[in-house]
Amino acid sequence: MNILFHSPEKSAPWHQALQHHLPDANVFVSGEDKIDHTIIEYALVWRPPPGLLASLPNLKGIFNLGAGVDMLIQDATLPHHVPLVRLVDPVLTSGMVEYVVHWVLHFHRDMHIYATQQRARKWRGHNTVNADTQNRRIGILGLGELGQSCAHALLMLGFESITGWSRTAKHLPGVTCHAGQDGLQTFLNQTDILVCLLPLTHETRGLINADTLAALPQGAFIINAGRGPLVKDDDLIAALEKGHIQAAALDVFNTEPLPEHHAYWGMDTVFITPHIASLTTPMSASAVAAQALRDLENGQTPYNVVNVERGY
Repeated sequence: MNILFHSPEKSAPWHQALQHHLPDANVFVSGEDKIDHTIIEYALVWRPPPGLLASLPNLKGIFNLGAGVDMLIQDATLPHHVPLVRLVDPVLTSGMVEYVVHWVLHFHRDMHIYATQQRARKWRGHNTVNADTQNRRIGILGLGELGQSCAHALLMLGFESITGWSRTAKHLPGVTCHAGQDGLQTFLNQTDILVCLLPLTHETRGLINADTLAALPQGAFIINAGRGPLVKDDDLIAALEKGHIQAAALDVFNTEPLPEHHAYWGMDTVFITPHIASLTTPMSASAVAAQALRDLENGQTPYNVVNVERGY
């Protein structure tokens, strides 16, 4: 089995992990090894240059080393006849759950207010109407693997009013589910803390805009750990300046790294992290990739094959 690995990250940990889980495989590193493209059967990639995958004539499977496949799908030369697999790494999932839970609790317990007060050397407690987890309404945009795991974790913490929205209907224990364009308005009207975990598609690009932000209750919060282009920045900035959106935690952006001059940097109501909500780890992700590779070799369909037309 001949595998091509491509990623901007250091290759050594990945090479070691892949050899551990696939000891009989030959792993070639793009940009480091001299490669005969005709012998490559599988590609494990993160943000490969356009045309790289199309240059592999005997490719049997493409494995994306991350949750989002939008960058791959934008490659006009992507070979659509080859299965594209989105790796769902348990460590990546748990990292996302930790990130979402952290910011939900941060906003739920008014930590954004206390952070501002600390800088002003101000000692003042706050009693909010929604301080009880039973009253705080959490809305999760995107009910895939990550969204479902976050919903489950929040339920375990005692949040009883959790709603979710997805493109197609889902049924999750303890979660009120809405679907499609018809269900979006109702979902937003019932959300105090909005968690965005949607993939980036033609339908979701710019979904967080002036209209959808206005549909949220006064003083709502935004957590975006999905994709930056889900949000129209100017609309979110306007909603924050008006106070309709109380605060936002943003891990992903339309342009990354976030430009130094961007307005978000100067806003006390915006909390920025540099796309670190959940990180793929070589040993864990390689174990998932190895199983998916074996499935393809045995003529089976791996878990999480991407529908390229749908975008996820």
